[in-house]
Amino acid sequence: MEWSDPAIILSLAPYGEGDQRAIVLTEANGAWHGLARGGASRRGAPVWQEGNLIAARWVARLPEQLGTLSAELVHPAAALAMNDAMALAVLRAACAVAAGALPERAAHPAAFLGLARLMGGIGIAGAALPALVRFEVELLRELGYGLDFTACAVSGAHEDLAYVSPRTGRAVSRAAAGVWAERLLRLPGFLVGDEVADLPACRDGLALTGHFLARDAFGARHAPLPSARVALYDLVTRRMNGETHAG
Repeated sequence: MEWSDPAIILSLAPYGEGDQRAIVLTEANGAWHGLARGGASRRGAPVWQEGNLIAARWVARLPEQLGTLSAELVHPAAALAMNDAMALAVLRAACAVAAGALPERAAHPAAFLGLARLMGGIGIAGAALPALVRFEVELLRELGYGLDFTACAVSGAHEDLAYVSPRTGRAVSRAAAGVWAERLLRLPGFLVGDEVADLPACRDGLALTGHFLARDAFGARHAPLPSARVALYDLVTRRMNGETHAG
């Protein structure tokens, strides 16, 4: 039993001496577990880093076995994010969310392509954080927890969509929200238009997707939102509060 595919490294854990137990995400095979022999060695460590895009090969005698993963580095996303606290926090959060939310060995091509786009631009200043919010929206939709931002759930209007119902995931216009606005989640303009994805807008986006990830994607598994995802939200909040060296 074997396959060879481009993959993104989602998670790593020590396994014995010098090896790593890895979860990788591929377009055709979904989230896949395997043993990366030598993944923690001096030679293997630069390749086996969360967020890196690799050319992966998995081999096992039987399909139900853990199997062995080998890899060649294609895109060093981890190295590109290393000197930027925000980019590194985004990388860790994205990998943790994908590893925890996606079912094992079930193909989710849109999730793979979305995460690949995010990691491809991880070194571009200001791009990673809004890209993560968009990735999480698409991930929720692909998992069947569809967020609908096409029209107001109350009036049917397509303009001035400013909120999302925390119960249904459907958009609500500013006018229709009325006195209920404080009970709704804020819908950042960059998700429905061409508004700037500044820190406040990105934090609103993280709060929005975080609500549905915690309730649906992780709640269905009786698991909490990953600590790396919580840490990213806290970092954005500290930056907004003027803690310029936060991170």
